[in-house]
Amino acid sequence: MNTNDLYTNFVLHTYKNPPALVIEYGKGSYVWDVDGNRYLDFASGIATNTLGHCNRRFTRRVSRQLRTLIHTSNAFGHQNQGFLAKKLVDYAGPGKVFFCNSGAEANEGLIKFARLFGKLKNGKAGKPAYKIVCAQNAFHGRTMGGLSATPKPKVQDGFDPLLPGFVFAEYNNLDAFREAIDDETAAVFIETIQGEGGIHSAKPEFLQGLRALCTEKNVLLLLDEVQCGIGRTGTFFAFEQADIKPDGIGMAKGLGSGFPIGAFWVEDSFTHLFHTGSHGSTFGGGPLACAAGLATIEALEDLDLINKSRLRGRRFFKKLHRMWGYHPEIVKEVRGRGYLLGIELKVPAPDMVAALRSKGLLVMPAGTDVIRILPPLNVRAKELKAAFSILDETFTEFATNMKAGN
Repeated sequence: MNTNDLYTNFVLHTYKNPPALVIEYGKGSYVWDVDGNRYLDFASGIATNTLGHCNRRFTRRVSRQLRTLIHTSNAFGHQNQGFLAKKLVDYAGPGKVFFCNSGAEANEGLIKFARLFGKLKNGKAGKPAYKIVCAQNAFHGRTMGGLSATPKPKVQDGFDPLLPGFVFAEYNNLDAFREAIDDETAAVFIETIQGEGGIHSAKPEFLQGLRALCTEKNVLLLLDEVQCGIGRTGTFFAFEQADIKPDGIGMAKGLGSGFPIGAFWVEDSFTHLFHTGSHGSTFGGGPLACAAGLATIEALEDLDLINKSRLRGRRFFKKLHRMWGYHPEIVKEVRGRGYLLGIELKVPAPDMVAALRSKGLLVMPAGTDVIRILPPLNVRAKELKAAFSILDETFTEFATNMKAGN
């Protein structure tokens, strides 16, 4: 029985089934399928493979841990978790970290944080605050809390009744968020950059205004940095570019360079809300996962990859922006930061994804009309050049076929 048959017969059809591509192995920025075809991987596991595939220093660090200690209950300690927590606190600011296994779980932790805060917000005699104001076009994961915070029918359909208390306001519209906040509001919860929603960035003045508004109204400011964090946009966290500090941060994806790990950070003055037994995770923050997180951050620091993603990402963005001028019949807009880039198209994104794959370039769609460009942070200049050439060639072919009426 071949791989496609195995998927068709035994794997729930929640993804494209059978898969468009069966990957056998990867190295650096490339992967190879079971037929030996090579692809330049600018999907990076949806912004997850921070160091590409099978990076030598990463695999050496994780392999060493694999031979030493794989798992132990959180009833016991191990050094990796403490060291990784300190690394994250060094970047986020004074506070504490909880480790989990995914971005959805990290965001679920932030939702629980908001509820804990809301119980006390209006005083013991007051009515508990439980509402969370999120953004239209958001995506916060597929747990019941995460999808309740995600106002998209294709995500929410079939799962009613949803978790109550979620209110939605227009992204980058501070007045809309002000109007949505009332005495029952515990938190504002948004993505610093909407990834699944098409690579839309929160404007610096919006984030600054939101920070001031949350302080004024005594509500938490919680930021989902699951896709845009861990150096991908040219700073460790994307919100740093607006010079603000949130009260909670969700992170995952790139933190483990492909190994499952998530985390959320809580600002120091709120850490007392979590007490023994108020939250937990069997596998969260295990020795192996934390070794992957440490290996990732150490590589970012030692190889100056955050700064490189900012500088090289900016140059690549400018090239894509110029390409927009070459292909106005195909490209509607180019946006993003660092190595989190989106190209909004005038043709269906799935068709473009398939065409690029046929030429050896893997990218991800974001909705129906945007493709995401997500190279590893240690991508080489010649690989960026190769990706640009494939994009240019494919856009040219689409334009030619459109003119010919095909």
